[in-house]
Amino acid sequence: MNILVVEDEKRLAHNIASALSIDAFNVSVVFDGIEAENLMKLGHFDVVVMDIMMPNQDGLTTLKNMRESGNTTPVLLLTALGETEDKVDGLDAGADDYLAKPFEIPELRARVRALLRRPQLNCQTRLNTTLCR
Repeated sequence: MNILVVEDEKRLAHNIASALSIDAFNVSVVFDGIEAENLMKLGHFDVVVMDIMMPNQDGLTTLKNMRESGNTTPVLLLTALGETEDKVDGLDAGADDYLAKPFEIPELRARVRALLRRPQLNCQTRLNTTLCR
């Protein structure tokens, strides 16, 4: 399984990647939404773990762009924005799950595994072609 971690705090991003690697996931890390969009165009990911507040392009914009392009990859928003309104905004933007910082690594790992258990079409639109697996 391929996981994309999108987090601008480099130390945290690498800690998350290490934690997810325990479950034998292949983890890629990028540090802003533009990098994430570019990488998603090149490869398939089974889950995206994404911060909201990032430089260059925030996570909500990245998420909205993903959904508008037809990318249905499950997204777990992992962010310091923990108010109810923030959670509602993230879920309404297309997130499949939302976890506020600070968080516990075992819960993050469990949430990623839960997203992977959900039945999905896993269709993505790339270069005017819809790909489903």
